[in-house]
Amino acid sequence: MSHADITIVIATFKSSKIIGTCLESIDKRCKVIIIENSGERDLKNLVENKHNNIEFIVANENLGYGKANNLGLSKVKTKYALILNPDTFLEKNALENFLNRAKKFPDFTLLGPLLGQRLDVEETKEKKLIVVKNLKGFAIFFNLSKFEEKSFYDENYFLYFEDIDLCRKVRNENGKIYLDPEVKIFHSEAQSVDPSLNFEVEKNRNWHWMWSSFYYHKKYSNFLTALFIVSPKLLSSLTKILFYYLIFNKKKRIIYQYRLMGLINSILGKKSWYRLSLD
Repeated sequence: MSHADITIVIATFKSSKIIGTCLESIDKRCKVIIIENSGERDLKNLVENKHNNIEFIVANENLGYGKANNLGLSKVKTKYALILNPDTFLEKNALENFLNRAKKFPDFTLLGPLLGQRLDVEETKEKKLIVVKNLKGFAIFFNLSKFEEKSFYDENYFLYFEDIDLCRKVRNENGKIYLDPEVKIFHSEAQSVDPSLNFEVEKNRNWHWMWSSFYYHKKYSNFLTALFIVSPKLLSSLTKILFYYLIFNKKKRIIYQYRLMGLINSILGKKSWYRLSLD
């Protein structure tokens, strides 16, 4: 097997300040598909002029994480695919190690790097694959032959819980999920979006975290069970809205208002409609 057996899929949103480091860490023999959710056509031109192994697709709308990755995966022709976040950096031989593991353990469905910063991984002495229930979504290696229906992420999620849901679906179908200590990928968490949008990003994250949390539990249990699970978060949001209102902390109050709105919208059965403001 070679790098030609892997296609890397990256979903981006206002990621121009961080994605260059990620792309430079990828072997040029490996095809990359980028799904750009924020309409940055200048980034498309910049990337395609610099890298001849990249297909750059500018979506007509903000598709969200799962739907953008599904679009990228639908265009993959290779045996394996690697979902990456734009705020990642592949250590040397990461792709070779993925391929070596795939050759030795062809029964896997999903494979991820050991979590943590570089030193956490380098200091790990255990080299065996680790059976896990879930993988963090920043880097997931797909054995596409295990997905007969080519159905990957649930597109009802716009942000958050997509990776947990994917792993649960794989487990329900008796698929095998592993962590690999030999694969080293550095992840700068929550750095994939332009930092100038920090407050808008926080509102967006809080809204969708709460929406997705209720949707996930309702999907795999029922409405009442999901409501019971999220009720502490509901009460916490209400309490903190009042608290931050009383101490005149407007930003914190707004954040918890968005948490509450996301949860209420999910409880009412509304779609995950909220989108980050770029004004």
